[in-house]
Amino acid sequence: MVDALRPRGSLPPLVAETSVDAGPNTPLNAAVADRFLRAGTLNLTAQPPLALYVHLPWCLRKCPYCDFNSHETDSHGTGTGLPAAQQQRYLDALVADLEAALPLVWGRPVVSVFIGGGTPSLFSPDAIGRLVSDIRARLPLIPDAEITMEANPGTFERERFRAYRAAGVTRLSIGVQSFNDRHLAALGRVHDRAQALAAAEEAAASFETFNLDLMYALPGQTLAEQAEDLATALALQPPHLSVYHLTIEPNTRFAVDPPSVPDDDQAAEMLDQIAATTGAAGLQRYEVSAYARPGHRCAHNLNYWSFGDYLGIGAGAHGKLSFPHRVLRQVKWREPARYMDEALRGAAVSNEHEVARADLPFEFMLNVLRLRDGFPLSLLAERTGLPMSAIEAGLSEAERHGLIERDWAQVRPTARGFDFLSDLQAMFLA
Repeated sequence: MVDALRPRGSLPPLVAETSVDAGPNTPLNAAVADRFLRAGTLNLTAQPPLALYVHLPWCLRKCPYCDFNSHETDSHGTGTGLPAAQQQRYLDALVADLEAALPLVWGRPVVSVFIGGGTPSLFSPDAIGRLVSDIRARLPLIPDAEITMEANPGTFERERFRAYRAAGVTRLSIGVQSFNDRHLAALGRVHDRAQALAAAEEAAASFETFNLDLMYALPGQTLAEQAEDLATALALQPPHLSVYHLTIEPNTRFAVDPPSVPDDDQAAEMLDQIAATTGAAGLQRYEVSAYARPGHRCAHNLNYWSFGDYLGIGAGAHGKLSFPHRVLRQVKWREPARYMDEALRGAAVSNEHEVARADLPFEFMLNVLRLRDGFPLSLLAERTGLPMSAIEAGLSEAERHGLIERDWAQVRPTARGFDFLSDLQAMFLA
């Protein structure tokens, strides 16, 4: 962990300068110091690890369940990726966005990078190579920093996997969702079973660590079909597996025209089946939706769930940054064309706010309770600057309901707490 490199309870020095240039050699400037280093109601005892999230917002087709900031490409359905000029302009905007943000994170080591979307593999390996190089030139990545990229199993993308590895990506996350062609069609996916299998095999040949994304409780899915999906995935021996319950989100096509999906009891049976089958295959369930072999947990997501910091760049990207007396959240302009225009003139942030002291307990617990091992009690003060009294009432209520177990050092969700995670998290609402 980054914090092990300095005395516990201290923050690294933040240098105030009169310069307001946000170039790659600029320390924390006076304007930033005035805004974020002034006295406040919090007193963070350590600076969290810092990660970088990069959002590449285009995809071939918008899936009917997707509420992410993704936009269909003009080359929809052609399988040719993004035009080179569009890729280069967006990369220029990302660099400008990053350079403008450097004063907020100056000198902080970066533990992981996640390139998400959209479909980042619509960008060429050369473009991803430039992106990774531009990041490394401006941020001090730790020597073994995890660099994850999301990809979809379309054939033209699969053939690029080795080139992405050569470009500096260390971990691939493949959006399979299902190996059943009927279910893939219902989800609006642009790939089929054969492409999904080929993509997973290519990922295994190109990367030491890769992830397969699956979904369950799909339209018309039976327990036997879920078992077949899971068996197919496990036969590919992925080091990491993410399995998500299909949810009908507002502002999606499924919200307008909801499909018929398994009921809560059927979905619960599917989840029980997933937990038992992955465990028998040697994957540990370390987070509510994540299963991994030893040594292959996702460092980037662990930082999120431990209430670490992350700088977000790209259209619609979110960020969370901690200062000695406050926690800041930022959002970048959402629509890609406007984002590029604003970022290139040094104004990529569409809005930002300090997290209210009263909201921090819930935000902290919303994340850390997703972890099977829970969290050390000392982490609350380190990441929020709050005393234990801020969450004691919620902990006591959760303990009475059998949703957590705790001792003098650690809090962990029970098996029942995992099954009723939303109810458990809600106990910490302000």
